[in-house]
Parts: sequence; C-alpha cells; structure tokens
Amino acid sequence: MAIIPLFVPHAACPHRCVFCNQRTISGEAETSLDEVQRQIDTWLPRIRPSRDNEAAFYGGSFTGLPLPLQERLLAPAEALLEQGVVGSIRLSTRPDYIDAPRLEFLQRHHVRLVELGVQSLDDAVLCRAERGHTAAQVRQAVDLLKAYGFRTGIQLMVGLPGQTFASVRETAETVCGLHPDVARIYPVLVLEGTALADQYRHGLYEPLTLDEAVEQAAWVYDRLENAGIRVIRTGLQPDAELVRPGQLLAGPFHPAMGELVKSRLYRQKVARLLAETGPLPPGSTVEFSDAVVPFLHLERTGQGVCIHFPPREESKLRGRHNGNLQAWQERFPGRIELVPEHKIRDWSADDKH
Repeated sequence: MAIIPLFVPHAACPHRCVFCNQRTISGEAETSLDEVQRQIDTWLPRIRPSRDNEAAFYGGSFTGLPLPLQERLLAPAEALLEQGVVGSIRLSTRPDYIDAPRLEFLQRHHVRLVELGVQSLDDAVLCRAERGHTAAQVRQAVDLLKAYGFRTGIQLMVGLPGQTFASVRETAETVCGLHPDVARIYPVLVLEGTALADQYRHGLYEPLTLDEAVEQAAWVYDRLENAGIRVIRTGLQPDAELVRPGQLLAGPFHPAMGELVKSRLYRQKVARLLAETGPLPPGSTVEFSDAVVPFLHLERTGQGVCIHFPPREESKLRGRHNGNLQAWQERFPGRIELVPEHKIRDWSADDKH
C-alpha cells in the first residue's frame, strides 16, 4: 500500500487553534491546483499502481472549502482512481464541517475515508484550545459519517492546555465507544507564530516532557489498538519546515515518537508478564500477544528467563540503548535473555501515513 500525500494547509479553517501553525505542521505554505498536480507528478514514479493505494488530502478543513474548489481539487485524485493508480481517496476536516449535503458530495467523488481533527472530547479543553467545536459535534459527525458508509479516522492530542492525563484517558475511552476505523496521536508542540507560543513565553503554558508525552500517548495507543482501532501515526512528521531553526520553541518532539511509544508499551507489558510468571518452575513456557505486542514466547530457565520474539520487533523490545532490558534486569532476579526467533510469525509493518 502506498499513499500519495496532497497538502492543502489551513484550507477553510475558520479558527486558528492555540497550537496551530498549519504551514509548519503540514510543511507547506499555500496550495494551488497546480501544486496539487505537481505533488501527484512527483509521487507517480515512486509507486506501483494498486487498488490498495490511496490519494490523501492533508491539512486544513477540506469540507469547509467551496464545493467548486473541492471538486477541482478532487479531480486529479479521481483521475488516479480511474487509471487504477489508487483505489480510494481520503481527506481530513473539522467535526463541525460534516453534514448530509457535504457527505453526499464526497460520495459522488469517491472519497472513502474522512479523518476528523478531534484533539480532545473534553469540552473545557476544547474551549481552552480555541477549537471552535464541541464534543457533541464530534459524536454527531462520526455517527453521520458511518450512516453514509464512510470509513472514519480521529486525530487526538496529548498535552493541550488544561488537559490532564485523566482527561486524556477519558477521551480515549469515549473514542473507543465511537468505533472509528483509524486514529492518530500527536503530542502538542509549541510552534513559533501560535497563540500557544505567546502563552509559553509568558509562563502560562508548560508543555509535556518527552517522557510524559510518551507515557500518555502509549496509554492511548494501547487502549485504542486493543479496542480494534488502528493507530496509523504517533507524533508529527519531522519535515524540513518543522525542524527549521526557530520554528519549534518547546515540547516533546522526537523524530521516532511512534517507536518510543511502542517501546514503552513493551517495557510495561513484559514487566507485567515477568511478574506474573516469576513463581513458575524452570522449563515452564508462556506465550503472550495482543494488538500491540504481536507475539512473545517466554521460557523459564534455571538461570532466569529467555524471551523469544519476532526479529523485526527487536529495537522496540530492547528500548533505546537497551533501556527496557536494563529496567527488567534491575527489577527482576536472574538473567534475562532476548532471543530473536525467525520461526515466530512476524508482525506486519505499521501504516506510517
């Protein structure tokens, strides 16, 4: 599967949320129709035609654009669909820009998946972030999208002004009840040119540390994945605009945030498994898997424990600089040996789009 990304930054956004500098977030300034075609032309030589491919519009609130402009923007993507280069079209928008006429229009133009910029389902947090919509409008939008047969995505944030970890957890639980198909998780960053940057400079906002962001994002990731909601991205893409000097003022940015999150979950889940199997005698074996951890085979030995795992999971299992392994060895007695096992089924790679 391949994605042809088409950026339409800040298109039709009626609000400038406190955290948003859309040019920095999406890596572009303004997008013309010619620019959309240029992006398509850039990507075409890189992909093999397949009905599994998608044309994806990122940035802004697509359904807030005038219908004639939406139609012109969608035309090149529909051409790819007719040519068999892609099999579907996706786009992102605001929850309050979803209604029956808009969805009927998207159906006619072969859009299959609509992602909603939700960020939180705590109305107090949404208000402080100046989102301009309510949690109730999110629920209504998801219900309407499903009624019209669209696949749905929800984008969430951790570290918003006034947002506690309890609020993050409550939002994740509510999202599970909405049953979207996919989700994205983004830690809040303080970007130049935003209202949040002013708050930060005046001591009115303190971003999460990297460790706090990983902890909270990991909790959300685990909860969503084990509810059958696929998390397709964790953390912002480290494009040239985002990493340009002076753009990122503060916040838990890491170019491999998704890896850190999954590694944290491995640390927690293996620690729990080691604690639960500690009393077992040598020779005992235990197998474990869930939506996050594809498969582990734990074998108790006379000296400690051997953990057999799919080879492609090694970096996440060990953690940065063997941090997970060291944490387990400090907490649990005996030797802990990690054994890549090619006979164990591999986990399919995540969708990074």
